[in-house]
Amino acid sequence: MPCVGDWLNSPLSIVQGIFAQNVPNSDWEKKVTEFFKEKLKENNATNWVPSLNDVPVHYLKPNSLVKFRCMVQDMFDPEFYMGVYETVDPNTNARVLHFGKYRDVAECGPQQEIDLNSSQTITSERQTFYCVPVPGESAWVKEISFLTGLVASQARVSPSTSYTPSRHKRSYEEDEDMDLHPSKQKEQHMGNSCCSGSDIHGCVEPKRLETEASAGHHVISPNCSPPLDLNFPLPGEKGPACLVKVYESWESFKVNDVLEVFGVLSVDPVLSIVNSEERDSSTLDPMECMDTAEEQRVHSPPASLVPRIHVILAQKLQHINPLLPACLNEEESKTCEFVSNFMSELSPVRAELLGFLTHALLGDSLAAEYLILHLISTVYARRDVLPLGKFTVNLSGCPRNSAFTEHLYRLIQQLVPASYHLRMSIESMNHSRFIPHKDYAANRLVSGLLQLASNTSLVIDETQLEQGQLDTAGVHNVTALGNLITWQKVDYDFNYHRMEFPCNINVLITSEGRSLLPSDCQVHLQPQIIPPNMEEYLSSLLTAVLPSVLNKFRIYLSLLRLLDYSISDEVTKAVEDDFVEMRKNDPESVTADDLHKMLLVARFLSLSAGQTTLSRERWLRAKQLEALRKARLQQQQCVNGNEL
Repeated sequence: MPCVGDWLNSPLSIVQGIFAQNVPNSDWEKKVTEFFKEKLKENNATNWVPSLNDVPVHYLKPNSLVKFRCMVQDMFDPEFYMGVYETVDPNTNARVLHFGKYRDVAECGPQQEIDLNSSQTITSERQTFYCVPVPGESAWVKEISFLTGLVASQARVSPSTSYTPSRHKRSYEEDEDMDLHPSKQKEQHMGNSCCSGSDIHGCVEPKRLETEASAGHHVISPNCSPPLDLNFPLPGEKGPACLVKVYESWESFKVNDVLEVFGVLSVDPVLSIVNSEERDSSTLDPMECMDTAEEQRVHSPPASLVPRIHVILAQKLQHINPLLPACLNEEESKTCEFVSNFMSELSPVRAELLGFLTHALLGDSLAAEYLILHLISTVYARRDVLPLGKFTVNLSGCPRNSAFTEHLYRLIQQLVPASYHLRMSIESMNHSRFIPHKDYAANRLVSGLLQLASNTSLVIDETQLEQGQLDTAGVHNVTALGNLITWQKVDYDFNYHRMEFPCNINVLITSEGRSLLPSDCQVHLQPQIIPPNMEEYLSSLLTAVLPSVLNKFRIYLSLLRLLDYSISDEVTKAVEDDFVEMRKNDPESVTADDLHKMLLVARFLSLSAGQTTLSRERWLRAKQLEALRKARLQQQQCVNGNEL
């Protein structure tokens, strides 16, 4: 029976054993998948697997089992490979069958040659995804995921998958700190200069080549000009980009899906051959390669910069909150117990969160109520082109040219798993790339700011917007934001046509007056307190909250998004009667749009209290909130003398 170290450190040896036992039976591939699926079901086994999100690639053993939490940024064309091939020894004529799955390079033993004309050769197909870390992933998600993996690996007694077992795994941020402060690195590795011949790679600090992508996300690779663009959607992102090779059911995945993949790490230097200066004299036959030089450079980047993962198992993630079970649809006892335990203490958590957000919104409890509803909103269905469940909030009345929006975003960033702060200005509108577009020369999808994963919180700050002229690009960007908010879709630019990509992005707009962009609900901020030092006041809010309470807020917001919701026939009839009654009193005061908005508020109000069906009480509370919100807008309109 293989031990833990075998399937973690040498997954290909496990595959080889299963292949040897089952050839020529074609079931060997299914048995490989089942083997690793069973291994990963063991207690905390998924946490034993090193993650490329946490550990730089040069600290990981090539051909070991790794995992990667990522978003599919682009899909390359399918590629063919030798699934099974035969080698022959010219001297003895001895023949051996090999598998090519989970490998980039076909291997053969000494004194052996690959028989390309063998009748045993099986040509197979695999799909390559270009994957990046989840755009805008919050620091607390990375930190908790890293610590969970670190604790699990320390609790497990088995060989490390790192080159140097004595070195503890470090996060990307820590590794960057080591690069900036070589003295720390020197101190940490003092005394590690001796090694055996079999572990010589572990004793030399590898040159940092892979992705510590910063603003512009360009990485200078050796012998590669111009610099390689890792194609991250958002500026300032860190972490690796990976070429993820998928062998089964790749049609079930699509661009912008968030995946967690488990597979074999491949960083073979041969993969970088097309990027070297010697590629013209390489073993690649130019007559056999129809790709352009630019396409080769993008699709076959150096493996030290863009490692390959050969997927054994992959799953689409419902969420990326590490405090929740990965899949909440399963009827597992642990999952059910977790949900039921948390739901039992939901009421005090909601009350604490409401108080926290009320302080963040300068004492405005009504705005805090609507912010909670916004943060748990999600597109739950689409009727024709209409996305149901979106709840874009325009928080007007925000202080202009102050630290308010910046610090409000930082608070939201501490609550949600992924977010982005878009500072709206004439310059950013005119010069930023919002819409992804197809680069046909490189045969890739060039990312844009709006290529985001589902349930990302997008905070748009209009308080910095000055008068000025939008150019053509600026108009297109503003139009794209409007389409995102109204239809929850982004039209990617394929030069000759545009293709709709549906999305599910929570948009919060902060503005001084009414937003220039459309919204589902405008809430005018009415500060009850004016702190003398806004920055100090808002910064102190986070430090005053216990980490355990903050984690409860994070679980609350993520969990309620995933709950099902329904309205009984009885309540539906009562709501219809209520609507007719309201129209009788004043037909112009309540429209069909108002009814839709009240139902939406009632939905999220019910879910925020842990109720998955609408009650009469929640319906009346929703009507009350909407009445207060509208009265506030009318009051502000009277004060300002213009429409908000």
